[in-house]
Amino acid sequence: MGTIVCQACNSTIDHFEDEKVTVLYSKGQCCHEEHSEEEIN
Repeated sequence: MGTIVCQACNSTIDHFEDEKVTVLYSKGQCCHEEHSEEEIN
């Protein structure tokens, strides 16, 4: 099981099937589009 997490706020965006437990961080399109560029960096 894998999890996609928002890099800015650490909210879970989605889950996906994988052989291992994996956490991927998303940059850009995330669950809260109002994040400013400063919050992401």
